[in-house]
Amino acid sequence: MSDRLQIYHKETPIYQIVYQDSFSSLLEECRFLSISQRKVGIITDSKVDSLYGDEVCSVFQGTALAVKKFVFPMGEEHKNLEIVQQIYAFLIQNHFDRKDLLIALGGGVTGDITGFCAATYLRGIDFLQIPTTLLSQVDSSIGGKTGVDFSCYKNMVGAFYQPKLVYMNLSVLKTLDERQFFSGMAEIIKHGLIKSKEYFVWLREHRAQISDKSDSDFFLMAKKMISMSCQIKGGVVERDQKEQGERALLNFGHTLGHAIEKQMNFTLTHGECVSLGIASSSYISFQRGWITEEDFTLILDVLRSYQLPVSFSSWLKETSLTVSPDILEQMSVPKIIEATKSDKKMEAGKIKFILLQEIGHAVIDTSVTEEEMQKALAYIGIRP
Repeated sequence: MSDRLQIYHKETPIYQIVYQDSFSSLLEECRFLSISQRKVGIITDSKVDSLYGDEVCSVFQGTALAVKKFVFPMGEEHKNLEIVQQIYAFLIQNHFDRKDLLIALGGGVTGDITGFCAATYLRGIDFLQIPTTLLSQVDSSIGGKTGVDFSCYKNMVGAFYQPKLVYMNLSVLKTLDERQFFSGMAEIIKHGLIKSKEYFVWLREHRAQISDKSDSDFFLMAKKMISMSCQIKGGVVERDQKEQGERALLNFGHTLGHAIEKQMNFTLTHGECVSLGIASSSYISFQRGWITEEDFTLILDVLRSYQLPVSFSSWLKETSLTVSPDILEQMSVPKIIEATKSDKKMEAGKIKFILLQEIGHAVIDTSVTEEEMQKALAYIGIRP
């Protein structure tokens, strides 16, 4: 299995994804960026900084012109323009120019914020991704989508801007708690459902080894799984870098998933919301007769086996999550449907859905009715 994947655009290589088990090769992988002639700005959150901030800083100290670190509070609620402004001020005060380099060290929130700042600071400064969660390794670090939330509307402000390198230290998965690890599995399962039945079946067959970090084969399985997901997403991105067509398929489970995430004020993880979105979109596909009952049941079974929700009401009871009454008040079918109409995936006044014609083959559909959404949301345990 290769330790790297080349991402292309129109047959031109634009960056590599590198898979390693430590940060020991990071400086060498960055040699092509002429680090000795640049200042390095590391952007990270408070949790990741406590785990890896000093280690990654030490990689570049003594080689880069200077190494500066900006740390912001962890959490999706901090993925906003206020933090972006603080990063701009940090860069200006430390005299960063267009020839310098930003490093996104963290999960999807950090990657999205850093990428957006890199795209917009001085009209563009190089950056690289060091994703530290399973979710960011298989999703947000790949493809050049950057952005921040605006007034709780997810990713409404952003830009397409490609990193110079994605460096994955797979040993960081050891420090992920179970909930965050399985959150990443929602996007991985999505990749199989939209593009590869063979991969989906492989995920089902190897769920025991993938789920158990103490298993002797865990890292081998994790590397294979992450590589396969990156190949699927990377291939889609190569063919449609700015989401003019095929790339929209990567939004499977996100139309209702993002609406649920917004209404829950990010109390659920992104992957948990995507899982509920996958369950509801699969239900619509099943009700239309596009997938069989057997396949629909199989999809729900695989999601459950990776500790992901397929019913909102059951999930709250099973996990004993504490959710404020104000947030629960927002979790109704009409309010979720209304939230989808403010999503960036609206197109010409129509809600863009991704549905399954079969496992491994997804399609873009703009004909999903409110009645279909209502039935799907009721199926996954959202109150009327």
